[in-house]
Amino acid sequence: MTDSKNFEVIIIGGSYAGLSAAMALGRSLRSVLIIDSGLPCNRQTPHSHNFITQDGEKPGVIAEKAKKQVLNYSSVKFLSDVAVSGKKTENGFAITTQKGQELEAKKLIFATGIKDTMSEIKGFEECWGISVVHCPYCHGYELRGKKTGIIANGERAFHLASLVNNLTDNITLLTTGKADFTEEQEQKLDKHTIKIIEKEITEIEHQNGYIKNVVFSDGSRIAFDGVYATLPFTQYSDIPIALGCELTEHGYIKVDGFQKTNMEGVFACGDNASMMRTVANAVYTGNLTGVMVNKELTDEQF
Repeated sequence: MTDSKNFEVIIIGGSYAGLSAAMALGRSLRSVLIIDSGLPCNRQTPHSHNFITQDGEKPGVIAEKAKKQVLNYSSVKFLSDVAVSGKKTENGFAITTQKGQELEAKKLIFATGIKDTMSEIKGFEECWGISVVHCPYCHGYELRGKKTGIIANGERAFHLASLVNNLTDNITLLTTGKADFTEEQEQKLDKHTIKIIEKEITEIEHQNGYIKNVVFSDGSRIAFDGVYATLPFTQYSDIPIALGCELTEHGYIKVDGFQKTNMEGVFACGDNASMMRTVANAVYTGNLTGVMVNKELTDEQF
């Protein structure tokens, strides 16, 4: 529970983006409350990469260190809870939590991330973030030179194949159905000896999340060292939409160059507002958001 009920800023989501925003605001002596459920989307991922000074560190270690540093700023408070609803008020916004807290703030920052819609393939969820991964920039170096599968089709599969091709010359596209490529794309895939398998996948055999084989509907199986996959997603929190925030055609919260949504006083940062799903980008957009929220408060008060 938190003693105070009123803040200048409430940040919903206390992972990399939310903590980064809170640090910028805390250093400007803004009264801030971070509300976080403790369930980051990368909680299964063993190591974080492509984030300078923290390359190879466990994601939870980075987040815990960040939280400790942010809470050194006395005007920043942290609440372990889930924000379940929000509404506009005369002076800003009111947020209600799962544990029944009623909290108010002049500004809202959503750093709530996105929720992957897991494939129904047996073993997929257990491997997600460990050996079935989404991003060559986050995981590709560790799969360099290894036997790699890509569970995708069409333009997305072609794009991933082009990126992964620089990391390994052993790539197989697993389209789980009839391949959907243009003639030009097929020629390029053939040129780089990228194989295509159209059979349906029924299972990913693994040990503690590390892939062993991809099993197909005809009973055949192929061993892989790692697999890329693309998943549909939904916003982790439905509060931004309920408040009137617009989404992009891809399902992200629509923000301007300063992370501001179409709703006055509401900002969004991190994975919920960007296709660039990396720790580094979350930290950057969070920092920018904190700076811009402080500027907006300053302009209103000075």
